[in-house]
Amino acid sequence: MTKSLSLNNGRTIPALGLGTWKSEPGKAGTAVAAALEMGYQHIDCAAIYMNEPEVGAAFTRTFSKGAVKREDVFITSKLWNNKHHPDAVEKACRQTLADLQLEYLDLYLMHWGIAFKPDKEKQPLDEYGMIMTEPVSIQETWRAMEQLVKLGLVKSIGVANFTTTMLLDLLTYAKVKPVTNQVEIHPYNAQPELVNFCQAKEVAVTAYSPLGSHGDEKNRPISDSAILSIAKVHGKSPAQVLIRWSLQRGIVVIPKSTNQKRIAENAAVFDFELSEAEMAEINKLNKDHRFVDPIASWGLGYFR
Repeated sequence: MTKSLSLNNGRTIPALGLGTWKSEPGKAGTAVAAALEMGYQHIDCAAIYMNEPEVGAAFTRTFSKGAVKREDVFITSKLWNNKHHPDAVEKACRQTLADLQLEYLDLYLMHWGIAFKPDKEKQPLDEYGMIMTEPVSIQETWRAMEQLVKLGLVKSIGVANFTTTMLLDLLTYAKVKPVTNQVEIHPYNAQPELVNFCQAKEVAVTAYSPLGSHGDEKNRPISDSAILSIAKVHGKSPAQVLIRWSLQRGIVVIPKSTNQKRIAENAAVFDFELSEAEMAEINKLNKDHRFVDPIASWGLGYFR
């Protein structure tokens, strides 16, 4: 499982990784350890997932055995929105490194392009149910992110959930260019324009929730009749077809699972290829549907 994509700073990122968002306590570490032992070389984490200490313990246990070396694993984490003030960025990164029991991160992302008010609550809401923000610009936060590279705490920096407009602005002043933009991508939210823009600007795209997320299983792309039909033709699972679809678009994919059988299954995607006709059929499923839309929890139309 060595398939990788080149980044704009000369480094590479494994095209397939294990996501840890919504990995339950007591299962996240076991899933990470199992994935590494299966040959995964890319693990995606974040402070807001509230499981980094458990994942860090799994890293230490696995690396101490010697079969898997730290330098052979690409590890990502993310800066949460309430730590955007320049004075808070390095401290937040060092806390993540302590929790993950690492000396450095391969990639550190701005989780969202919005600064929350520092508060004991991770997502503080005002009396109107709207997220409480802090007057800190993306540029200020990005300057602090760039310092993390200079300090050797991180190898690369990037963003997540950035729109084309946010990226256009960031690229006008970034001294250290973002290497990736991690966004929600699956056939129901294909985002072709954003993907094309990022790739034209040499910013790799990483797909989170590549199988869909939340809600009724019947309303997810993994249950779509077109996906089921294509999966049957190839003798593959619907999940494998969805992952393969993103990979063939030149996108990094980080499906989450704590089920070891599914973790192994999600990795078995390099021994088949979707035809141009099948890719086109899947592309037609797009309906700009987001499973992850903060309007409900933050009271503002971040993507609107």
